[in-house]
Amino acid sequence: MLDLRFVVANLDHVKAALARRGAHASAALVSVEAEAHVRKELIVKSETLRAEQKKQSDAMKTLRGEAQAELRTKLKAMADEVKALDTTLREVEARIEAALLSVPNLPHPSVPDGQSEHDNVVQGPRNFGAAPTFAFAPKDHVALGEGLGLLDFERAAKISGARFAVLKGDLARLERAVLTFFLDVARERGYTEVLTPYLVNQASLRGTGQLPKFEADLFKTTVEPPLYLIPTAEVPVTNLHRDEILGDPNSPPIGTKYACFSPCFRSEAGSAGKDTRGLIRMHQFHKVELVRFETPEDSQEALEQLTTDAQEPLKRLGLHHRVVALCAGDMGANAEKTYDLEVWLPGQSAFREISSCSSFGDYQARRAQIRFRPSATEKPKLAHTLNGSGLAVGRTVVAILENYQQADGSVVIPEALRPYLGGLEKLTKV
Repeated sequence: MLDLRFVVANLDHVKAALARRGAHASAALVSVEAEAHVRKELIVKSETLRAEQKKQSDAMKTLRGEAQAELRTKLKAMADEVKALDTTLREVEARIEAALLSVPNLPHPSVPDGQSEHDNVVQGPRNFGAAPTFAFAPKDHVALGEGLGLLDFERAAKISGARFAVLKGDLARLERAVLTFFLDVARERGYTEVLTPYLVNQASLRGTGQLPKFEADLFKTTVEPPLYLIPTAEVPVTNLHRDEILGDPNSPPIGTKYACFSPCFRSEAGSAGKDTRGLIRMHQFHKVELVRFETPEDSQEALEQLTTDAQEPLKRLGLHHRVVALCAGDMGANAEKTYDLEVWLPGQSAFREISSCSSFGDYQARRAQIRFRPSATEKPKLAHTLNGSGLAVGRTVVAILENYQQADGSVVIPEALRPYLGGLEKLTKV
């Protein structure tokens, strides 16, 4: 959430920054601007009335009899008016907060201009490897998995519906091996592993920005108050330190880094017709999430490091991928800057997103009141939060199947994963 005082004091700058995201982003600011003017008028009126109240109260000491009684009646009316103004002010501020919750984050100045994925900028020097070549027509992961007898969409649809899958045998083992490998790499790079709940409350989703804007994308329970299945481990991990001051007793220091495996649940509202084949866009999938809490001065450098950390498992798996800086119009609403990692899929002859690494500035921290104390004598400041997929497990399995496929339909296991599979070198037909 943006800071109201900053918005009011820098309205033209905020409008220009949001315009980089598109007309819809600027439109979200209209009601905030209008309500801010009302708020200012109420504050001025209330302060003026309180000053007059104090002045008249002091005068009471010099009056007696009827004059004093008249002034007492006048002061009571003034007190009632101040109380009414305070009530109206609280109502206006509640409407401002509700409106601000729908206003996107401001893009970082270094984010490229543009309105769609076609305007994103490939970071050439950070790309890795080359697309594999085949002496045969490569298959996609669906044909490979079903051909091996290890991937079953039909039975998944029977027990759950569309956009679910059943993995069997060595393919199920491969998925488990991948997620363990990701956690091991993250631990090597200084991340503390955590395992968090998969159901969270409304405050947690509001803290990271999924509520109220993206409620349609969430699965929620019918209990009151409702609990929500997490769309990503970003939500519970970031909220570990909601309403805390990092660096104080019983809280970790600023600069803390977490890695968390979790299933992720998404209704995929608004994605009808997109990636209906295979494992790319599922209602349930596994992911390892990397989350960082940083100072404002360190957050952009931390984003570069986070992106490198997310790349490391792909490099060890030998998977050709590229790094893409998202343009202002293609970023998620909560992010101030985002890099996507896109892995090459021979079955589609295309790059597909496998990780999204973002910095959020203090946008989430203001919602969740995550602060840090620069020194023992200084007041707490809002932290900067960052997160990234490290990585999406299912999409990595897709990439392994397609990039390491053989002419006979078998799939070679990357060497980095073989210790996790008891030395297994290849997926073969059941």
